[in-house]
Amino acid sequence: MAVLQDTYAENLAAGYAGMIANGETSNRISRTCEDAAGIGFGVPVYRGSGDHGCTATVGTADTFLGWTIAHEALGLLAGQTADKYQQYDDVAILTQGVIWVTATGANADGAAVTVGTGAGAADAIGDTAADATHIGTNGWVFDDTTSATGLARIAKR
Repeated sequence: MAVLQDTYAENLAAGYAGMIANGETSNRISRTCEDAAGIGFGVPVYRGSGDHGCTATVGTADTFLGWTIAHEALGLLAGQTADKYQQYDDVAILTQGVIWVTATGANADGAAVTVGTGAGAADAIGDTAADATHIGTNGWVFDDTTSATGLARIAKR
């Protein structure tokens, strides 16, 4: 039998964007991906324009649905990119529980999670106070303290 892997990292990653962080009680829903470019894992999603649809285009706190759950069993067709839901795929969304996301900058444990509406690096997932350019996520908080951009757990209990 051929050897598939003969080297291993000494330090395994704690998680990856979109990975469910633990076995706490959670709630999961599904919606259909409306975005032609697809939707990545561990990102916020919002109600789409169609019934039962979702989009990664930043909406409002009222249209926020939750966070995309990574799915390792999605089959790829020619020309598609791994690690994202393709247009028309059923998207698994976490509406309550604990999930890993890529957060921007320093964030405090217990701080409310917001999503920026702009294109700058500071306008991603973070703990900036909700305002005209940062949308609240309806009860999601950081479950880790971060000092720089990277993976963090967020929770809604």
